[in-house]
Amino acid sequence: MLLKIVQVGVPVLRSGTCPLTRDEIKGAEIQQAIEWMRETMREAPGVGLAAPQVGLPLRLAVIEDIADVPEKERKPVPFHVLINPQLTLGAGVVEHYEGCLSLDGFQALVPRAHAVTVDALDHHGEPVKIEAGGWYARILQHEIDHLDGTLYIDRMHTRTFTTTRNLTQLLTSDAGE
Repeated sequence: MLLKIVQVGVPVLRSGTCPLTRDEIKGAEIQQAIEWMRETMREAPGVGLAAPQVGLPLRLAVIEDIADVPEKERKPVPFHVLINPQLTLGAGVVEHYEGCLSLDGFQALVPRAHAVTVDALDHHGEPVKIEAGGWYARILQHEIDHLDGTLYIDRMHTRTFTTTRNLTQLLTSDAGE
């Protein structure tokens, strides 16, 4: 079942989230929510989806990236689930344009840590540690921000905020020069 992705202005995107217990994670309700979030993320299409984006105030996110774009340090990342994640930022900052399924049609230049470490629980309630760099680190930061009520527009360079259409036209014209 596809879930409705809420858009900026809906309070759940800004209110923070509740952690899940191992028993809750293993329960049918959360397992079903994870599967519906996976379907919704893929259909959107997106590379990550946090529970608040579908109206659920839970510390839960799903991630999957099938793209391979070496110049952005972007490599495929298999589907996985983050529950109750704790983020540690590494040194170095990289700026790239970001969009969000909850701010449909817009993008902006956002500085993010180049590398991160995430301690979380997986979809079985088991501990996982992720060390990531490049685009994967960006995805992790973006989705974990959602769990804290933060959107990329809170971190963006405001003068770079643009429609996806205008950004695509700009990048296409720059590539042709």
